Amino acid sequence: MNNTPENPCTLGEAIRYGAEQFDAASLYFGHGTDNAWDESLSLVLHCLSLPWDVDPSVQERQLTEDEWCSIKALFERRITERIPAAYLIGEAWFAGVPFWVDSRVLVPRSPIAELIENEFYPWLSQPPKTILDLCTGSGCIGIACALYLEGAAVTLSDISQEALAVAEKNIARYALEERVTAIESDLFDGLGSQRFDLIVSNPPYVDAQDIASMPDEYHHEPPIGLASGNDGLDFTRRLLIQAESHLTDEGVLIVEVGNSWEALEEAYPQVPFLWLELERGGHGVFMLTALQLREYRSVLCPA
Repeated sequence: MNNTPENPCTLGEAIRYGAEQFDAASLYFGHGTDNAWDESLSLVLHCLSLPWDVDPSVQERQLTEDEWCSIKALFERRITERIPAAYLIGEAWFAGVPFWVDSRVLVPRSPIAELIENEFYPWLSQPPKTILDLCTGSGCIGIACALYLEGAAVTLSDISQEALAVAEKNIARYALEERVTAIESDLFDGLGSQRFDLIVSNPPYVDAQDIASMPDEYHHEPPIGLASGNDGLDFTRRLLIQAESHLTDEGVLIVEVGNSWEALEEAYPQVPFLWLELERGGHGVFMLTALQLREYRSVLCPA
């Protein structure tokens, strides 16, 4: 790295230097931040064990030589290895809450966070008592549901034992063992006859073309959490066929399919997917009721 600030430098100078280096290296930001400054800030605060909401005046603080060396080393890894910052620091924020993450799980970033923070208003007529977070990964969606909807019992499910180990760690972090359970399951296979008031899922939905063109940062994430066939819908098709059998009579299914939303509408033109509006951005999140899944079963599961 060239033009390195002299020692000692201030915290603010370190952040500025990191941001300049990240921009010069054309890094991709899509795992919790969307710009070089915030990415640099997250790494510097981590190195110094400082919280996100630290007083801005801390930027005037002089760094020790050891602190500056640690920060530079982390910057170097971010640039040369293209590892998302969340993996480098072992933490990501979702729905205003921090979660432990590593390369066994996707970095939390689903726009479903906004729905959780609003307790799914106005989309649900009453608070759900039972929730399934399908394809849970780190557990961020289901655990955030449990934190915002304190009366709900939540099940986290995933096909990956490695992902569930991370989810279990996050359950313990918030002492939610009495209300949140993690279960290994390929779709609904491990859930028996359980039914839920709400099934919410951020499943794999990236199509083959997008997988091939993804920035290097995404290739540090587990492929099982991203890829889902040529059109991105391999998993979602199975989910739509089986979901109704695991919803209560008044139950609701909410699923993120991202850029594959057009392929989904093309595949099922008769199905009335309700695409949820998101004030903070993001797209491709639909809702269907148990009644709708039952009504359009013949379309979703042709003989």
